[in-house]
Amino acid sequence: MYDVAIIGAGIVGTSIARELSKYDLNCVVIEKSNDIANGSTKANSGIVHAGYDAKEGTLKAKFNVLGNEMYEEICRELDVPYKKNGSLVLAFNDEEMRHIETLYERGLKNGVKELSIIDKNTVLSLEPNIQNNVIGALYAKTGGIVSPFELAIALAENANENGVEFMLSTQVINIYKDKDIFKIETNNGILDAKYLVNAAGLFSDEINNMLGGEKFNIIPRRGEYCLFDKAVGNMVTRTIFQTPSSKGKGILVSPTVHGNLFVGPNAIEMDKKDDVSTTKEGLEEVLREGAKSVKNINPRDIITSFTGVRATPSTNDFVINVPTRNAVNAAGIESPGLTASVAIAPYVVNLLENQGLKLIKKTNFIPKRKNTKLFINMSDDEKKRVLSLNSSYGRIICRCEHITEGDIINAIKRPLGARSVDGVKKRVRAGMGRCQGGFCMPRVVEILARELNIPLTEITKSDKGSYILTGETK
Repeated sequence: MYDVAIIGAGIVGTSIARELSKYDLNCVVIEKSNDIANGSTKANSGIVHAGYDAKEGTLKAKFNVLGNEMYEEICRELDVPYKKNGSLVLAFNDEEMRHIETLYERGLKNGVKELSIIDKNTVLSLEPNIQNNVIGALYAKTGGIVSPFELAIALAENANENGVEFMLSTQVINIYKDKDIFKIETNNGILDAKYLVNAAGLFSDEINNMLGGEKFNIIPRRGEYCLFDKAVGNMVTRTIFQTPSSKGKGILVSPTVHGNLFVGPNAIEMDKKDDVSTTKEGLEEVLREGAKSVKNINPRDIITSFTGVRATPSTNDFVINVPTRNAVNAAGIESPGLTASVAIAPYVVNLLENQGLKLIKKTNFIPKRKNTKLFINMSDDEKKRVLSLNSSYGRIICRCEHITEGDIINAIKRPLGARSVDGVKKRVRAGMGRCQGGFCMPRVVEILARELNIPLTEITKSDKGSYILTGETK
């Protein structure tokens, strides 16, 4: 019997799991994928928004600003790279400039700090590669960037170290109540829990329906991205937004926390929640729109393209409520959900407490999580020391990112470690470089098979079914 079951191991579910792990509780996270952050969190812009965009009075506005203020400390505690690089919303005509003024006023009402409107000359002095026809911008110094899946993995690892159980590859099929106990039917059996949190992302409307909550729909909205080589990662230093529209914040141009550059996403509503295909037309749109903001974007510097799917709720705001007694929805957490997630977590725990969950703080809670330092980031003395103890650090597997066999073994052996090629990629960046795994993938497959003691043909690229090898030749 679990005290609390959390459905979903994206950024929202892992944030809530880590928050609950501060208390003497028996908690479990149920995730249908085979890894942490394999849904919307995996292909996210990684922007820590300042909080001027969400309409005042909404849950989005409230948790965006609170979350932004919490980010620096949480990333420091969990040893996750984070950079407060600031952001600009550009205006290219008088109408967009009036919208910038509206965003500025909204930001002040939302409580955003260090917000200002700047003129053309100031914009170009900050970012010389912005197109010359810009006439002004909203400058938010508190905007930041982070790796969304690295943060989710760190939250999960810390929660796990503090006692939270994770059941991966476990899909919820049905939920019903036996007296006051939730019976959660999954493909791996029935789980019992006293309290339940719905953080199922794109599928949170379906879980809400199982709980009998007031109906809402999740509209899957596809967003395509182009990721550029680190050689052009300094084209802009801040996150560059266009003036937002009804479909979202428009096409961004932004550095990543690891020194790449990305352009995207567009916004296309779909019927399927799991369609992560890219299209020629979509990527052309992304590049065309990105070029309206920033000069000299060269498609020859693209190293990969990908698609993320946003969980857009029909309510136009986050759905954080009580669908039935002893349950909480944390649903429809679209942008700025990555920023808001860390502030949503204590709010959800408070909603559980209001329904009777007893919260007794642990005396042995471990607030800090130490990531394994990559060989490339070690000092010369540290490299000599680890090489004397473990020769696998002397074998470079990923030539682009300089990731060693020792780094990959660590990624597999860590708590909630990698079980797929993309799992390794998310944890230590093997395959993230210019060749996108063209050289290192076969070696990563071999290392995974050896360390997990399973056949090569059982190794997947990402989730279940994405096998890389079909069989032996001779």
